[in-house]
Amino acid sequence: MTLDEISLTLVYSAMAVYAIAFIAYAIDLARRSAVATQAADAAGSTAAPAASETAVGGAGTTVVAPPKRDAVTVAYGRSPSLRVGVALTVVAWLLHAAATVTRGIAAERVPWANMYEFALTGTLIITSVYLVVLVVSKHDLRFLGTFVTGLVLVLLGVAAVNFYVSVVPLPPALQSAWLVIHVFVATSATGFLALGFALSVVQLLQSRRETLAASAKTVKQNFLATLPDSSTLENLAYRVIIVGFILWTFTLMAGAIWAEAAWGRYWGWDTKEVWTFIIWVVYAGYIHARATRGWRGSRSAWLAIIGFSTVLFNFTVVNLFFKGLHAYSGL
Repeated sequence: MTLDEISLTLVYSAMAVYAIAFIAYAIDLARRSAVATQAADAAGSTAAPAASETAVGGAGTTVVAPPKRDAVTVAYGRSPSLRVGVALTVVAWLLHAAATVTRGIAAERVPWANMYEFALTGTLIITSVYLVVLVVSKHDLRFLGTFVTGLVLVLLGVAAVNFYVSVVPLPPALQSAWLVIHVFVATSATGFLALGFALSVVQLLQSRRETLAASAKTVKQNFLATLPDSSTLENLAYRVIIVGFILWTFTLMAGAIWAEAAWGRYWGWDTKEVWTFIIWVVYAGYIHARATRGWRGSRSAWLAIIGFSTVLFNFTVVNLFFKGLHAYSGL
């Protein structure tokens, strides 16, 4: 087997482990639902003697406060499936990293010169950001494993099946040190923005659940009852998106410098350049609206989701269907 074939084998091996990790995380979410329901039942039975004091809207209507999150933390914090999921994610990351490094050795350059390689490296960084955040964050964010491994599995699978190309020499315009700097920073930014996207999706779900609870409606206990509240999720999403935005700003600036060196102009309204700027504008609007206009809650979450949608559009539709100087997909 050639190094490139070994790399592809490692990619499929990583996908298999990611899939098993996804299942483990999903089992944990299901278990969280059961734990939350049991805690709610316990809280309801405790509050039953005081039902007359908590009646709302007429006789016989009782609203029982949801169980405190601390009441279920111990139960799901030691979940075997959760620990298995994290361990498998680390194993998948090692296989993924080996596949990326092997591809780079086979090509004798950095492994992000075409669409397949960018997807390979980008998904590796998404997983890397997730694992690093697990270590440095004071919050238990392992519940994001379902979203992260699912997203990585889909993107990596699409890349391996539809975007794969054999190793070929670099075009003259890519034979630059900026290939190392510009594209690596862009993939790093994508990793942080992807995590912000996952947090924003969960925030929307949690916000809806809290709204129903506040309006004294019956709320079905599910895994959301064991997760941080929507405000905490929003703050976490904002922090990781800030990091991603800073990296994306550098990506935009570095791209302009590289364009001047390669084509003799800093900006030429090429499709890729325009969409890189659109992504920057969307996230700049997100940060500005949240920081100065008070756009909190669902509105900020939707902006974050729209922002990551533009990132995916830039990577897929722009690369596949628009022609321009940045047509380096390799397809």
